[in-house]
Amino acid sequence: MVSPQSLSIVIPVLDEDRVIGATLAALQPMRAAGIEVVVADGGSRDATRAIAAPLCDRVVDAPRGRALQMNAGAEASRGDILVFLHADTMLPTNAPEAIRAALSSRAWGRFDVAISGGGALLALVAAMMNVRSRVSGIATGDQAIFVRRDAFRRAGAFPAIPLMEDVALSRALKRISAPACLRERVVTSGRRWREHGTLATILLMWRLRLAFALGADPRSLARRYDAGRDPA
Repeated sequence: MVSPQSLSIVIPVLDEDRVIGATLAALQPMRAAGIEVVVADGGSRDATRAIAAPLCDRVVDAPRGRALQMNAGAEASRGDILVFLHADTMLPTNAPEAIRAALSSRAWGRFDVAISGGGALLALVAAMMNVRSRVSGIATGDQAIFVRRDAFRRAGAFPAIPLMEDVALSRALKRISAPACLRERVVTSGRRWREHGTLATILLMWRLRLAFALGADPRSLARRYDAGRDPA
């Protein structure tokens, strides 16, 4: 039986054996308290599945693509509340209590975010993300979106697009309720900024978000994103 206000944490993964172990290890106290953890694998070829299996409640096979994987994980989960967590992001220890309290008056929400290992520049990036999200009511996947299952269904789940699925879901959920913007922070890795250049990554994401807001096809944006991460 699933108790009222039960939580399921859904983590989409693809070749994340460098980080998934630490992320799941940090969730073990929550699992011990009855919170379900579902890993949605998009076809990993490394050791991700082997590392994840003993540290989660189930590993779900899903078509590749973050939106499709998160939808598959949500479908396989049992909780009244869904929490979508990136493989390189850590929840605060009081996350379950904070989420339940927030959803007593809202249908969905997100955390503030901090970016690890990036110094002053990435601290500024995180601060700007949090302010932008609080003003716009749009959340990013880095902020660990959480939502009541019934609201997630009413919003139509994540749209099957290869990029900006978090923005699209936020727009749909805003029609149901304003988000709960928690000041408790999740901590996400700064690896993608470091690997591809901090300023270059910031500028790329600004351009892509603007293009999406102006109606650009997410498939073309995904190609631009991939090209921007691998200029060669």
